Amino acid sequence: MKFVAYRTATDAERIGLFIDGGTIDLEQSASQIGFALPSRMNEFLSGGQKFMELARQVEAAYRGHKQGQVATGILKMLAPVPHPTSCRDGYAFRQHVATARRNRGVEMIPEFDQFPVFYFTNHQSIIGEGEVTVEIDHLQQLDFELECAIVIGKPGRNIPASTADEHIAGFMVMNDLSARVLQMDEMKLSLGPAKGKDFATAIGPWLVTPDELTARQKRSGNGSSWDLRMRAWHNGHLISDGNLFDMNWTFAEIIERASYGVDLVPGDVIGSGTVGTGCYLELNGTRSLEAKAAGKEYSPIWLKDGDTIELEIDLLGRLTNKIALATERYSILEKKKSIEHAT
Repeated sequence: MKFVAYRTATDAERIGLFIDGGTIDLEQSASQIGFALPSRMNEFLSGGQKFMELARQVEAAYRGHKQGQVATGILKMLAPVPHPTSCRDGYAFRQHVATARRNRGVEMIPEFDQFPVFYFTNHQSIIGEGEVTVEIDHLQQLDFELECAIVIGKPGRNIPASTADEHIAGFMVMNDLSARVLQMDEMKLSLGPAKGKDFATAIGPWLVTPDELTARQKRSGNGSSWDLRMRAWHNGHLISDGNLFDMNWTFAEIIERASYGVDLVPGDVIGSGTVGTGCYLELNGTRSLEAKAAGKEYSPIWLKDGDTIELEIDLLGRLTNKIALATERYSILEKKKSIEHAT
C-alpha cells in the first residue's frame, strides 16, 4: 500500500491511499464498507497491524469493485507522516562518509564500523513536496541529501536487529536539507548539527508498506537490505545515482541501536543517512580534488533561490521541492560577524 496525507480546503488534515494514480480517503472509504479508521496518520499508525489489515481491506474493495470515496477538495499534499513523534537520521553509507572525509583530508574514522550512529533532527520541521521556504543564511551553501527513511509502526524497547524489521510500517524518500556554513560553524564546538539542519526535512511522496518491496528484499540475521536505485536531479540535471542496497548498516541495526534503553513508538521517523554521491558536500569535494589534480579551477555548486531538487527511489516515488527565500530576512551569520568585530 501507498499512504499519503493531504490538507483540504477546510484546513483539515486527512490520510489517503494512493491507488493507480489517484487518492481515496481512508476514513470515508472504510466507513462505506462498515468499519472505522482514523482520519490522521499518527492515530492510524498507533493502531498497528490491526489498522494496517483494515486498510488492506479498503484497498482490496476499491481495486475489486471501485468501492471507496475518492478524495476531494485537496488543497495541498503533505508529508505522508506530517507530525512525526521524533526524527532521527543515520549515517549508514560508508561510501558517503569515507569520501567526504577524504575530501577534507582526514582518515576514515574506525568507529563507523563498530556501531551505527544517528542524530536527532527537528521533527517539527518535517515537510512534504512543494515549496521550501528558507532564510538568507540557509542559502550559504544550501545542500540536499538523498536518503531513504522508515517510520516505526510497532512500539518496542531494546529491539534486537533479528526482529527489528517487524517494527517498520513503511518507507519514504527523504531529503535532509542542510545549510553547510551554519552546520560547519556550530560543529566546531563539537555539538550539532542543529541550525544547519533543523529548518526543513522533506519526506514523501508516499509511505510505502514493506510488502510492496518484497521482490527487492534480501533478508539476513542483521536485518533486510533492499535493492532500490536512488537518484537526484537539480533543475532537471541528474546529479546523483546510488542504491539503498549499499547501506553498510541496515535499518534493523539502526533500530537496535536507537531502541537501547529507549521506547520507540509509532510515528518515529528514522533516516538512512546520505547515499554515496548523494549531496553537494561530497560531490563538490570530489570534483575540486579532480580539478586540482588536472590543474584546473572548480566552482562549487549549491542550491539557490528558485531551484528545484528532485529525489527518487525505486518503488518509493519522486519527491520534488522548490527553494524559496523568505520575504522577511534576518541573518544570524551577520550577527556573528558583528560580535567578532566587537571582540
